[in-house]
Amino acid sequence: MAALTQARVLDALRVVRDPDLHRDIVALDFVKEVKIDGTSISVNVELTTPACPVRDDLKSAAVRAIKDAIPEAGMVTVEMSSRVTQRTERIQREILPGVKNTIAVASGKGGVGKSTVSVNLAVALAQDGARVGLVDADVYGPSIPLMMGITGRPAVRNQRLQPMENWGVKVMSIGFLVDPMQAVIWRGPMASGAIKQFMTDVEWGDLDYLVFDLPPGTGDIQLTLVQTIPLTGAVIVTTPQDISLADARKGYVMFEKVNVPILGLIENMSYYVCSHCGHREEIFDNGGGRRAAEELGIPFLGEIPIVTRIRVSGDSGKPVVLEEETGGPGECIKKIARNMAAQVSIRNAAGATDAPVEIQLG
Repeated sequence: MAALTQARVLDALRVVRDPDLHRDIVALDFVKEVKIDGTSISVNVELTTPACPVRDDLKSAAVRAIKDAIPEAGMVTVEMSSRVTQRTERIQREILPGVKNTIAVASGKGGVGKSTVSVNLAVALAQDGARVGLVDADVYGPSIPLMMGITGRPAVRNQRLQPMENWGVKVMSIGFLVDPMQAVIWRGPMASGAIKQFMTDVEWGDLDYLVFDLPPGTGDIQLTLVQTIPLTGAVIVTTPQDISLADARKGYVMFEKVNVPILGLIENMSYYVCSHCGHREEIFDNGGGRRAAEELGIPFLGEIPIVTRIRVSGDSGKPVVLEEETGGPGECIKKIARNMAAQVSIRNAAGATDAPVEIQLG
């Protein structure tokens, strides 16, 4: 019988493949440590995000692969850890030196629940163990402070704003800086300047993901963001009906023109289930988001139902992903956040360019 060695363990693990990166975990350098004590084997597998959607599947597959290939093995222990990957753009390192990944959450039109999605995606990533920041880039209608349950004003230290924090997420919004009863009446350049300051004048520290909740449409703020830093990617939020999907396609075209990768599309308000009788009603149609994603050749990250608790959670400042209910809306959004994190890892593995794109305006 062959000796029990680290080489045999590594060979056994070569059959375990990451379904997103399409390579085995040994070739991907995920296996960081192999320890052998008599017939006991312990392995450390380091993934590219704590929000990996197939984390448990990979762990089970690794244990099974070792036991199948090494029948004399006794106790087999696989510990899962993570280190979020990043691209190496010089410009982003200069502007946001501690931020690994920047994600824009966008929509072609208002009223699709984009801010609700942004808040819950950020909190879901933080719940999985990632270091997360959230920028409320909708300076004309800042709703993130209410949805995150944050009041007060940010401190200033060494001439830099300190982000507010709740639910494990660092947050910056114009809503922290102006009277909530005061309308923000700014021309485009002023709004764009505020977004730049949220990147350059805020002490974000070390983050795995910085999420930007963009205003609806394809205006000045969107262009400022994509011209200031090379975004890791964008997520488009839509509802199922045709008019919303048409606007979502416009958002897709804008990001394509400025070379921002689309991480995927999310269908919000996908369906309603009556809390009394369980009847499912597709108020705004259903499945349009998936069809649009297939048509555009981008990932479909998932669908979110219309549920009263989502509205209540937004008004109360306690995001719905904090709920523990199995099969509820919070679990739906957690899965979407993990699918999005997987797309970030795929994007980083593929490499990227190093500069934002100059846009010619007509």
